[in-house]
Amino acid sequence: MHHEKLIKTIKERRDVMQVTQETLAELSGVGLRTLKQFESGKGNPTLITLQKLSDVLGLEVCLQLKNITKANETGENTI
Repeated sequence: MHHEKLIKTIKERRDVMQVTQETLAELSGVGLRTLKQFESGKGNPTLITLQKLSDVLGLEVCLQLKNITKANETGENTI
């Protein structure tokens, strides 16, 4: 997962919508501490947490899976 890109997207969308961390936490049902840890790069949110945040921010969570065996054989990056 591209953690840094994910964090940046959430922060940017929150800024565009002028939503504070406190408000996002309240509206999404995600703990404020969890949200702050995630946005600071210290947390590792579950897919459920990401979905809750995305629902409030009007974003869509897309998960891409790769065949690790095939990727390793071809030298491609994996998840």
